Amino acid sequence: MEITEVRIKLMEEAGERLHAFCSITFDDCFVIRDLKIIEGTNGPFVAMPSRKLTSHCPQCGYKNHLRAGYCNQCGTRLKEDRAVKDEDGRAKLYADIAHPINSRCREMIQERVIQSYQEELRQSQLPGYVSRYDDFDEEYSRAPQQAAGGGRGERPHRDAAAEQTKVQPAESEPRAPHKAPARERAGRPGDRRDGHPRGGFGAGIF
Repeated sequence: MEITEVRIKLMEEAGERLHAFCSITFDDCFVIRDLKIIEGTNGPFVAMPSRKLTSHCPQCGYKNHLRAGYCNQCGTRLKEDRAVKDEDGRAKLYADIAHPINSRCREMIQERVIQSYQEELRQSQLPGYVSRYDDFDEEYSRAPQQAAGGGRGERPHRDAAAEQTKVQPAESEPRAPHKAPARERAGRPGDRRDGHPRGGFGAGIF
């Protein structure tokens, strides 16, 4: 198995421990996204993609993050010691989604990603630099702007002159009122008011 591509997204704010996100491709056919490059005590290291661990509320069964003090569904107070402890006695709050199962694979990923990260730093200093990382979160955040006409691929706004010159559909002529049947027209005197049958709308239909 070989890492055939690494894509890096550098963080804009300098000074943070999180330096970049990255994705790696194995054998040109399998991609793992959202690896993190974090500054450690001995230099940058690669953290695997992970998810927050949860526990069920004893009252309603709703899933809550292990740091939550109250249930987000029913408001029941939750125990504080719900997290499993690791070998060092620290609470385990996250679990890796994908990770190497031996040191050889971990070292291979670490070496290749850090090498690509350093190369990306050099490339970012050049004019016209553009990251190749596919950031789907940014695509989703631009969706409301596109719907409002602010993103790529939208139809251009029509100017005011075009709106004023737009041809309006011709209004249809009003229909003549329904005529009452012959037996109604020959009815008693006083049955008609201003040319309309007594009783208002729909008279003479039944």
